[in-house]
Amino acid sequence: MRLLARLHEARERWLSPKATERQQRGAAGEAVAERFLRRAGFKILVRRYTCRYGEADLVARDADTLVFVEVKTRHSADFGSPAEAVTPEKQLHLSRVALHYLREIGHPRVPVRFDILEVNDALPKPSCRHLRDAFPLAEPYIY
Repeated sequence: MRLLARLHEARERWLSPKATERQQRGAAGEAVAERFLRRAGFKILVRRYTCRYGEADLVARDADTLVFVEVKTRHSADFGSPAEAVTPEKQLHLSRVALHYLREIGHPRVPVRFDILEVNDALPKPSCRHLRDAFPLAEPYIY
């Protein structure tokens, strides 16, 4: 019986207005990031690529480089910069996601990089800060 109660509580938290607001802010930030990258000459290949290891917000091509973009949207700087939220653990998950994606498309011989795109939606017009090559493929992985 306790298990059912815990599952119900977890479901309520997942469906809570706060979670929904956070998800909406994230989706809006990803849309802003996508427009920003398109204007910068990137070709968006996949939005929200998901596999058993997690999710990549955007997979894009910048000239001949395959880019996995982590989008971080913030309303204020109260908790530090958005890029600080991409911890080594998150980098490990993104590395696994990237390797899964590369396996899925047949291991192309292309350069790969990880970018972070910070979106600040506190202003009347959202602003973006693009951190190219923000981190390398996590240890112990190679490509």
